Amino acid sequence: MEYFEVLKKDSNSRARLGKITTAKNTIYTPVFIPVGTKATVKAVLNEQLGDMGCEIILSNLYHLYLSPGIEILKKAGGLHEFSHWEKSILTDSGGFQVFSLSNIRKISEDGVEFRSIIDGSMYFFTPEKVVRMQIGIGSDIMMVLDECSTFAAPERVIVDAAKRTMKWARLSIEEFKKHDDNVNSKLFGIVQGGFNKNLRKYCAQSISELGFSGIALGGLSVGEKRDLTVEMIDYTVNYVDNKKPLYVMGLGDPIGILEAINCGIDMFDSVLPTRISRNGSAFTRFGKINIKNAKFSDDFSPIDQFCNCYACRNYTKAYIKHLYKSREILSSILLSIHNLYFLFDLVRNCRMAISNNNFVNFKNEFLKNYKTASF
Repeated sequence: MEYFEVLKKDSNSRARLGKITTAKNTIYTPVFIPVGTKATVKAVLNEQLGDMGCEIILSNLYHLYLSPGIEILKKAGGLHEFSHWEKSILTDSGGFQVFSLSNIRKISEDGVEFRSIIDGSMYFFTPEKVVRMQIGIGSDIMMVLDECSTFAAPERVIVDAAKRTMKWARLSIEEFKKHDDNVNSKLFGIVQGGFNKNLRKYCAQSISELGFSGIALGGLSVGEKRDLTVEMIDYTVNYVDNKKPLYVMGLGDPIGILEAINCGIDMFDSVLPTRISRNGSAFTRFGKINIKNAKFSDDFSPIDQFCNCYACRNYTKAYIKHLYKSREILSSILLSIHNLYFLFDLVRNCRMAISNNNFVNFKNEFLKNYKTASF
């Protein structure tokens, strides 16, 4: 059975309908992957995720390493057993922490030294160790250790980070091949290169030659304007192995998702839908709303009248605003359920549109109605 299969291509764009088959389940692409950094998607039960049609979640190796610890996860029977999630899990390598925790880490040619955000103790991740740990906890899709540079980083920094990422990718695939008994986990390579097109092209071609099961585009959505993100995605997909699933890391707003699908991207993840929920914001067909807005105090309509999620079927904006003002946890729960469902539903409709060879019309119609500013 093929790990990844392209089922249908849209004739007016690069959008494609695909299927990833893991040891746990079948994942139809394009797919949005909610982030469960510490083995839980914040404020949402696994059963609720399942009801929404979620087939895969993302967890972060760095945070799992610190708590509960890799040995605890192994004793539990792996990450799936520990977290009671029966479908697929993608684990990030901790590479993003190389980027986001720059004040408490040190990069060398051999790997990354981290200071624990819990107790200040020091740890060292190598590309090989990262692969072994992810296999050990039963990850279905594993990411290599990489180095992501900031948008405004000097050219020398970007080049060095790309070179290190390539070196680590080679070490990772060599380590991965040593584990003949591992039949369930797949390893994805990551394309870096900042916003230098020549460097991106080189990294994309080089990663594609190494035999990874999938290819991720890293180092995007790091502070640049959306048009530049889309331009770089559209450019990079020309030089990757398009027979593999393509994944843009850290992308989760509705417009970004549609543009990425239009470029031929199959997978994307983000903390955005649950993070904005905790700040009182919600996606709707007409743009993002902020539940704190005074006009919602006596608005007894659902968050989005076109949405069929649990929150929209049962609660009003006025009630959710009351919960938020009262600092009740239920506001975050209901908004998280809605925002996740909204993205799952959007991507479901994208898959249907691709299947009907109508993706561009669907995309244009959605964007015509969607306002980027909160109201």
